[in-house]
Amino acid sequence: MEEFYIDSDGIRLHAKLDKPEGVEKCPLCILIHGFTGHMEEDHIIAAQKAMNEAGVAVLRAEMYGHGGSGGEFRYHTLYKWVSNALSVVRYAKSLDFVTKLYLSGHSQGGLLTMLIGGMCADDLDAILPLSPAWMIPDGARNGQLLGMEFDPKHIPETLVSWDLELDGDYVRVAQTIHVEDEIERFDGPVLLVHGGADDVVPMAWVEKAQQLYRNAKLVCVAGADHCFGGHIEEMAAAIRNFFTE
Repeated sequence: MEEFYIDSDGIRLHAKLDKPEGVEKCPLCILIHGFTGHMEEDHIIAAQKAMNEAGVAVLRAEMYGHGGSGGEFRYHTLYKWVSNALSVVRYAKSLDFVTKLYLSGHSQGGLLTMLIGGMCADDLDAILPLSPAWMIPDGARNGQLLGMEFDPKHIPETLVSWDLELDGDYVRVAQTIHVEDEIERFDGPVLLVHGGADDVVPMAWVEKAQQLYRNAKLVCVAGADHCFGGHIEEMAAAIRNFFTE
């Protein structure tokens, strides 16, 4: 394992690179956590190990305001995360051992995966959104988001979500994003993995994503919550199978 930082317009992004043993050249998957998350969460580590077992190197990266990366959580926005992810993709493309490039993310990181998938469609061989929270922009436009209710036309300067403070810019930015545009741009393989008991992201949203993508497979892990609690190995198996079947 290598640990380092990737520069993203002056923001230091904490990153770790894990390669399969005994391999000189191999595919690489960028793996990104979700809202309030970090790279050492159980489901992120399980996904990383499953990919390594399938012969895929994994570059875990923490976005603005999360984990060991720069920036303050309350001021993070999807624009900042998009800029960060583009920097990570650029870094990954510079690595001489990489034969193919994939992108995966959980929850808000899954939303980010769907956005970057369209933006970098020529660079990514497949994307793997895990419990993708791509209803966030819709919720921002409707005034119901992350357990918060607000007037979407008169956004407060500070919002409180799960005892955490967010700047109003988080909502202002999210309102401008239309994920369907980036879904339309991506023609490659897509693996959607979702928990059957996820009470954060409704199953209907993931089923809609599967229908909109041209080449998508949806694996529903029965009984699993948003972070696949108690069913992490089933999530990992879905990922492993995607790369080995």
